[in-house]
Amino acid sequence: MAKTERPPTSRKPRGPKSARIPRALWTAVEAARSKKATEVALLDLSKAGAFTDYFLVCTGANPRQVHAIADAIEQALKELKLRPSHVEGYRRAEWVLLDYFDFIVHVFSPAARSFYSLERLWGSAVPIELPEEAVPT
Repeated sequence: MAKTERPPTSRKPRGPKSARIPRALWTAVEAARSKKATEVALLDLSKAGAFTDYFLVCTGANPRQVHAIADAIEQALKELKLRPSHVEGYRRAEWVLLDYFDFIVHVFSPAARSFYSLERLWGSAVPIELPEEAVPT
């Protein structure tokens, strides 16, 4: 039996995956960037069988910057009427976790980021390329 080819469709191609990221998550990305977070990474866990849809992972150079990044994210999302359901690690400032149910923010010190290596640990997650300027949907 010959393989049938599908006729070309007239649908417009969809934009990049990043265009479908929830507004609250873009707000968190921009808040982290506003405090000079480095290595900002977004992982799509929606098809990885995880307990959340996304991980936002970033790094602060020292405890003061880790606090500043976490505080900026929390404040920016508070303006959208979102509060984390759970916060961990704030006092030590090695790895601050902010749980917003649909996504989890991880703010690491450089040593903790290297040690825990979430991108490697969640290898089935799809990394999402973040444009310089985030455009919420």
